[in-house]
Amino acid sequence: MKHPASTPPGVESQRRALLRLDRIGKDYAKIESRGGRLRLVWDLLRGRGAASVFRAVDGVSFELRRGQSLGIIGENGAGKSTLLKIIAGVIQPTRGSVEVNGRVGALLELGSGFHPDYTGLANIDLAAALLGITPSEIATRRDEIIAFADLGEHMNDPIKTYSSGMVVRLGFAVATALDPDILITDEVLAVGDESFQKKCVKWMESYLERGGTLLLCSHSMYHVQKLCAHALWLKDGKVVSYGEAVAVTQEYLAYHEEKTAAPKRPLAPAVAQSAGIYAIERFTLAPEGEMPMGGDLRLSGEMHSPDGREPVVLIGIVRADGTPVYGVATDMDAAPPRRVAPNRYAFDLVLPRLPLLPGKYSIRAHALDPEGVRLFHTVEHSLVITGVTREMGFVRLPHRWEDK
Repeated sequence: MKHPASTPPGVESQRRALLRLDRIGKDYAKIESRGGRLRLVWDLLRGRGAASVFRAVDGVSFELRRGQSLGIIGENGAGKSTLLKIIAGVIQPTRGSVEVNGRVGALLELGSGFHPDYTGLANIDLAAALLGITPSEIATRRDEIIAFADLGEHMNDPIKTYSSGMVVRLGFAVATALDPDILITDEVLAVGDESFQKKCVKWMESYLERGGTLLLCSHSMYHVQKLCAHALWLKDGKVVSYGEAVAVTQEYLAYHEEKTAAPKRPLAPAVAQSAGIYAIERFTLAPEGEMPMGGDLRLSGEMHSPDGREPVVLIGIVRADGTPVYGVATDMDAAPPRRVAPNRYAFDLVLPRLPLLPGKYSIRAHALDPEGVRLFHTVEHSLVITGVTREMGFVRLPHRWEDK
């Protein structure tokens, strides 16, 4: 994050970092055999570290200022929950330092402080005490908590009779009474019914509007984009990407599309004259590699024709996971490639105001026989579409909302 060069008098206390992490690391000892546990105990007694460790978090640094919001994303086992527990003070880091300048509210395991034999009403006071909420604070907010949980007559039933969704409702309702400087949430929005999730999102939005600082861990890129201005992507305990939420989540989604894509069939050599086939000998994009959403894309290339006949060029666009997006061929538009030499043909295609949504794509050029029946050769280039949008799908369609 960029910091201002100077701060007006009286504002510095508001702009100082509420949370600062400096090269945080967390190691766990690996025990790979029956005797490994005894060797670990012996090494620790001798003041030596574990010989073999698993690095759950490694070298993570960032800071949050008042009113900012950060989404933590990554696959299962990436180190997200470990990082949040370090920030919340539940566990201590192996390396690095954590600086917290404010009251922290951590929604890591909603309902973990409830007693199963107590009623929901009685558990409000118990959970509040565990969260550090004073009796006077609870007294003024008890009705608000009950209304937020919206459990009706079940508030007088023992917790052990609750469903998991009901427990989550009560747990989040109690947490809303914290009003912390920094709110830490771990997959809170992954549980509960849709109406309750909407209520939680609305409360978080209100919390941010009041100047709260949010640290949200979620597998939902929609919620990260909706609630967070910035995002941090963890993989194997390390930071892969850190920046604006839309850009980081798009990069993360593209990674998953490539990861889940079907194995690609081997492409033919770039030049195949000696094999006597129709082949793409040159294929270029302009711009190359990356372009903004809505920009003009020009594709140019040259083909080899073994018999001098006019081949067919097919241009295809696929998403990173292999999902077809669009395709068009020269014979469809009666626009054959132009002859530039006895056995050589050139083609140019312009896609104006390309409506692709941000993400990673492959642009493919296919060489077909003059009949457009047999595919002989394929060349492809990757293209990243950049931009900021919360629209979904592959393309942006012209639209308007009407107020009738």
